[in-house]
Amino acid sequence: MTSTETSTHALLTDGSTVRIRPAVPADAARVLEFYSAMSPENLRLRFFSTGRRSAELAAARVAAAQMDNYQALLAESGDRVLGIADYAREPGTTAADISLAVADDQHHRGLGTLLLEHLVARASSAGITVFTADALAANHAVLKVFADLGLRTRRQFDGPEVRYAIELAQTDAYLSATDERGRIADVASLRPLLKPRSVVVVGAGRRPGSVGRAVLRNTRSGGFAGLLRAVNPHADIIEWVASHPSVASLPYVPDLAVLALPAPAVPEVAEACGEAGVRALLVLSSGLTREQATELLAHCRRYGMRMVGPNCLGLLNTASDIRLNATFTAHPPVPGTAGVAVQSGGVGIALLDGLSRLGIGVSTFVSLGDKYDVSGNDLLRWWESDGRTDLAVLHLESFGNPRAFSQTARRVARDMPILTVDAGRSDAGRRAAASHTAAAATPTMTRGALFTQAGIIATRTIGELLDTAALLKTQPLPDGSRVAVVTNAGGAGVLAADACDEAGLTVPVLSEATTADLLAALPHGASAVNPVDTTAAVGEEQLRRCVDRLCLCAEVDAVLVVLVPTAVAAAVGDDLVGALIHQSTRRPRPVAAVLPSQSARVELLPVREGGHVPAFGDAQDAAHALAQATTRARWLARTPGMVPELTDVDKAAARALVARFLEEHSEGGWLDPMTTAELLGHYSLPISPWGWASDEAEAVLTAERLGGADRGVVMKAYWPGLVHKSALGAVVLDLRGSQQIRSAYRALARRFGDRMTGVVVQPFAERGTEFFAGVVQDPVFGPLVLFGLGGTATEVLADHAARLAPLTDEDVQELMRSPRCAPLLFGHPGGGALDVAGVEQVLLRLSRMACDLPELCEADLNPVLARPESVTVVDVRLRLQPTHAVDPYLRRLR
Repeated sequence: MTSTETSTHALLTDGSTVRIRPAVPADAARVLEFYSAMSPENLRLRFFSTGRRSAELAAARVAAAQMDNYQALLAESGDRVLGIADYAREPGTTAADISLAVADDQHHRGLGTLLLEHLVARASSAGITVFTADALAANHAVLKVFADLGLRTRRQFDGPEVRYAIELAQTDAYLSATDERGRIADVASLRPLLKPRSVVVVGAGRRPGSVGRAVLRNTRSGGFAGLLRAVNPHADIIEWVASHPSVASLPYVPDLAVLALPAPAVPEVAEACGEAGVRALLVLSSGLTREQATELLAHCRRYGMRMVGPNCLGLLNTASDIRLNATFTAHPPVPGTAGVAVQSGGVGIALLDGLSRLGIGVSTFVSLGDKYDVSGNDLLRWWESDGRTDLAVLHLESFGNPRAFSQTARRVARDMPILTVDAGRSDAGRRAAASHTAAAATPTMTRGALFTQAGIIATRTIGELLDTAALLKTQPLPDGSRVAVVTNAGGAGVLAADACDEAGLTVPVLSEATTADLLAALPHGASAVNPVDTTAAVGEEQLRRCVDRLCLCAEVDAVLVVLVPTAVAAAVGDDLVGALIHQSTRRPRPVAAVLPSQSARVELLPVREGGHVPAFGDAQDAAHALAQATTRARWLARTPGMVPELTDVDKAAARALVARFLEEHSEGGWLDPMTTAELLGHYSLPISPWGWASDEAEAVLTAERLGGADRGVVMKAYWPGLVHKSALGAVVLDLRGSQQIRSAYRALARRFGDRMTGVVVQPFAERGTEFFAGVVQDPVFGPLVLFGLGGTATEVLADHAARLAPLTDEDVQELMRSPRCAPLLFGHPGGGALDVAGVEQVLLRLSRMACDLPELCEADLNPVLARPESVTVVDVRLRLQPTHAVDPYLRRLR
């Protein structure tokens, strides 16, 4: 990366914002001024001396450095330099010597660590693999920064000095360390927004119907615990709240300013808020132009204000010591434990009403709107830390940084369920598919991969989300997918069993012992095979004993009770629902009721001994909720997984190859066979032997070199841009003897004429099972790895699955088991297992290649031929295109 790149903003541990940018020669005077302001002790620790000469040399290096070998980053606030980090590359190596300095009054804010993280990202993209640094043993602050960075370090003591070597490979430990630092900074920056001590509503109108006035009224009537003011130059009091003519005229500096203004006025007022010292903005206004939006965000970054919106419904925090309802919703939600973040105000209102009706309630609600700044990732970190939220609910129409979001969600989902409405499933706005990989990688598949890997429960509707929330909030998770269906009406039980099967659950036949035990508790004529038909004569106590026994049965993981009202139960005064809620002890397995006669889609029935039982109006809704709970239980049972370290990978050579290709092909393109094989070789992917021939005689010689023309070869025509060879008749199979090889070459040359630049010759592959593996670089989500049935059936049967890279060891196992063709790989009746470890290595190396090379926009390995003893990649297509690499895990604000 070069110094011409734009700057970025990032958060420090106290929640404040700094600007980080590359230094340019014109900064030399400011760098000298920065060092001149340091105390003698700080200078001694930085330069090992207190003389001005060292500071002058450091400034001169900024002024005269060659940017290929030297890079300096400045951290700034306003016009002041707060810190500097730089590296100087050692000629002819991949090592660079670094230095770090932070202003005297800026220590203990995480500034040095933040600078080093950004320096690591820039150095890695330049091919540097190791940082070296000298420090005084007495410089405990910088030694701690190096130790806590999360990278592998080696140190050597030499008298009063310590020599450090820091490896730049971004391990799981490093990503976890940066993520934790990001969480601390994020939460600190959100406090003025979500736990403000004072609020001002700017734009609260005098007429009752204005949005600003509605927010002011909700804030006041909700009992906000802090100070509240309004800004309106034409009123002294609005909604019994004191009003002032401007932000500058307020008697105090508010933490949070709510802007409900016409779009053209928003940037100017935002700037006034920043100048006054406001820490956070909630922008309700809509209709901002691109220029207005850019100016608004620039003011937020300049003054370090976090922002929700614009074009949003507002935010609220129901904590008893906050009681903030800065929304224009008609009804405040019930306080509770669900955190809600939405992009659509309408969806937000529906979720607030539904969670309130169920009694789950809301801890924090944020309508993200156009999401210029605060995102779903920020809210996950807040809920993780607030001590109140135990259920996260999201509605996100877009993802700013999906890989960072996934990293946070994977951690948060271990502690609380994360539910989302999968919006935008029908989006078809991708570029036209150019290969099997691109054809397979739909937006739905990409989002599904994100949700699956991160442990997010994705539902198709708001109703399904509320169904699932009701079950997860009130019942233990099932250990598996086996469901016992209990009913007092046989037909309703059959429908419930069908619903379970369609949702991916099983309704197993119960053992003779369990059946006999249940029948002993049920009326004469009952059936207990599963579904358990208790008959209409069942009484409350009999039903309760039946459900309790099933909850202790090792043959099932959940119990679904379907009840219809009957005159029989009413005649004897039995309340069959009472059998579910009058339990003597807490049931160890989840129990859900289906009450077709109830009007609500889902309700929570209060249990006498505490807790609730969810009651659904339809068996399909109950089955889907149970299936989602089963999926969560299965995800939690997985180990988090780690990205395996791979041997025999030459990233530097691969990056050099990509650079050479893009220098010659500025717009990118498909690699030729020779370059393709070379790139795969850098990642030790097992490609089938091959040779190139540009005429029929050379084709015969190539076949002889590959093992003999009489043993059978395959010939594939080639020209730049050729993708679907089989569909065009550009592949000839099982050629034996020189005459067949010559004839095949001549036939291909006649068919394709001058387009054909030559042929690829390969030995005829031994029989095996054909799979497909590929990569597509999604412009938002990053690299997506696909796997499934290969050969000519790839697109016809569409049997494939996908996961986002980098793949962990757990991800790759799930990826291989997800397609319907998985039994062909792992073994099925009549066939043994193939080389599972070999396929796993192909996918892991493909994942690594995609992460190392963001320019690899498509990789299509089809077929990947698997046998019991080996795996061979028979055919490959790779496409590169220029791109600007961005570290998805680097801490920065949008």
